[in-house]
This record gives sequence, structure tokens and C-alpha cells, in this order.
Amino acid sequence: MEQLRGRSVSLRNLKGPLVPYVGAFRESLRDQGYSRSSIDAQCRLVSDFCRWLEENAVAGHKLSPRYADRYLRHRARRRCPSPKDGPILARFLELLCKNGVIALREAPTRTTPTQQLIAEFILYLRQERELAPTTLANYLPVVRCFLTECFGRDRPLSSLCATNVIEFVQRRALRQSIGHTKLTVSALRSFLRYARYRDYVNIDLAAGVPAVASWSMATIPRSIAPEHVQKILARCDRESAVGRRDYAILLLLARLGLRAGEIAFIELEDIDWNVGCLIVRGKGDHGSALPLPADVGEAIADYLQRGRPFSTDRHVFLRAKAPIGGFAHSQAVSSVVRRALIRGGIDSPRKGAHQFRHGLACEMLRRGASLAEIGHILRHRDPQTTAIYAKVDLASLRTLALPWPGAAS
Repeated sequence: MEQLRGRSVSLRNLKGPLVPYVGAFRESLRDQGYSRSSIDAQCRLVSDFCRWLEENAVAGHKLSPRYADRYLRHRARRRCPSPKDGPILARFLELLCKNGVIALREAPTRTTPTQQLIAEFILYLRQERELAPTTLANYLPVVRCFLTECFGRDRPLSSLCATNVIEFVQRRALRQSIGHTKLTVSALRSFLRYARYRDYVNIDLAAGVPAVASWSMATIPRSIAPEHVQKILARCDRESAVGRRDYAILLLLARLGLRAGEIAFIELEDIDWNVGCLIVRGKGDHGSALPLPADVGEAIADYLQRGRPFSTDRHVFLRAKAPIGGFAHSQAVSSVVRRALIRGGIDSPRKGAHQFRHGLACEMLRRGASLAEIGHILRHRDPQTTAIYAKVDLASLRTLALPWPGAAS
């Protein structure tokens, strides 16, 4: 007997080859941390889907995503559709695919020239250039947007000229920060070099990509004040599971100056509790061993023992809502910071996690640490990257200041 919210439905009354998998679907949802009410609602939808398949004589081995679309259109004619219906059926079809019941892939459809070109380019970056997945994820939207704007309407790629490239960068620069514009330029140069390599274009359009005006050492690091850090940490609700998780994340930011992505992807095996060491995988997947401060270790241990949901996922920090699992992106850590700033009533010009990294460097500088020591803690590979913090060392800069002309002696 399968108990569904609002009514009791016996699986014996359901027909079709997929009915036995409704129970397995319920178990998978329970393992992913969904609430009982959510599990009941999802199983009701899946059960109704199985009935519809039986009524329309759809054999299990012939099932494909297009039947799910047809069912949702049928369902929408009888009741108000929910935006969650599609993802629910997609999860059910994925479970059937994992159990070998169906082949989830549809018959090959005709791809557009743009889609084919993007697929070839990503394959080239992955296999030939061996770029990191995050780099591919950053490049893909830029290239797709460029091709959509300049390569659409069956226009041959060979007809592109430097004017198209420059105008595209200028349009993007008007609505982006300098950092995102630099990313646009890098992605575009990479794609245009590939296009020349494959003889899709006759000239080196990569040379026509305009440079972004950004002078080295032109900015001052925007760091969070030490008193604000203490206020944020004090406002964490350490009696709740989410509060324990957020407190541990904020301590890692404040004490070790980790990047958001480094925190998001820490795994259980990266912590050596015997020697108090944390393995951090930074840019380029370079691993570094850092000492784990006692208060940080205690916060992580408290979260693991009393806050972390049960999961087979090996990431230390997990989502608090179903489906339970590790963070999909570093933005999740930045979201933790934004919520912490709001709780602390701090109106900071910067809302992201990187301000903690700058704050740690500035605090070390105020306490007499050298730039070399700061660079070692922050794991900078280039000393020039650390040199920017010299601009906030006011005590040292005052000794270099010249007297004001005409000032009283």
C-alpha cells in the first residue's frame, strides 16, 4: 500500500510496466532529503502519469521525454499546471534510465550550424586545450551570444569581419563590469583562434578583438572591516543546522581567506583531523595544505556532527533543501555572505565572499606581516598579485609622502 497525501492509493490498482518503479522513486526522493508532503505530491503526479501511459497503450521500452510533454499538455487541460511538474517527471525518467528500463536519449535531431560549431569548439577546448570545466562554463555563454548575434540567419562564418567583433565587444562592455568584459574578450579570442585554426575564417579576427582598458594596480582592495566580521559571526544562529553551516563557511573565509569556489568544493577527505590540516584546491586545481585553526576546525566538526544532512555526497558543505547535495557553484557561498551581511545590518559596497580575503590580507598587513607572508597565506603564485596590498599600508606610505609645498615648517 502506497500512502499518498490526501488519499490512500494502492499500487495494485495501477497498471503498466512502470508501476513498480513508483516505490523506488519514492525511496530516491526520501534519500535526497525531500519532505514527506513533497514526496507525496511528486508520487501522485508520477502515478497519474503511469495511468495515462496505460490508457494510451504506451509500452515501457518506448517511453521517451516526448511522452512526458504530451502528458503535461493533457494534464494542463484538466487542472492548473505547476512549473514543478516537468522537473518531477524528468527525475522519474532519469530513475528509469538508471535502471535500464528506457533509453532517455531521443532520436538524433537536426542541429543548427551554430549548435554544431559550439559543440565542436567545446570539444576542442576540453580535449586539445584541456581547459578546466569552470573555464568552459564561462566561455560558452559568450560564444553562444556572439554566434547568435553575428552568425544567425544562415550567414556564413567566413563573412564575419573585424567590425562585427568590435561592435559585439562594445555592446557587451556597456552593460558589464570590467571583469566580465575581460572574460568576454578572452572567450572571443579563444573562439576566433579556433575558427582560424579550422579555416572557418580567412583572416585572423582574434587580432581585432579590442583590449579592455584596465591598468595594473589601479584599484584599491575592497575589504570588510574586522568589526564587521565579528558582527557577522556573532549573528549566526548556531543552534540551527543552516546557522552551523554558515558559521563554518564564514570562519573559513575570515581566518584562511579562501575563495568561494575553494570552500564550495571541499570534500571530507580534504580534512586531516589528526594533524589539523586542510587541503585546498585553488585555481588550476592546484592543491595546497593549510593549517586548520582550532576555532575553524571546531565549527566544521560541529556542523558535521549536528547540522550536516545525511548524504552519500562527499562534499563537506551541503545544500539545506532537497535535493540534498553539494553546492553546484561558488555562487552558493557568495549567497551565504549576502545573507550574513543582511542579518548583521551591514551596508557593504561589496556583497561577495572575496572581501573577506582582502580583509584578511589588510589585517595581516596592519599587524606587521610582510607582503611575502601574505602572498604565502593567500597562495598567490605571482608576487605582483600581492603587491596591490601595499596601497593600503598607510603607515609605510606616510614615510614616502613629500611635504606639501608652502606648508609651515
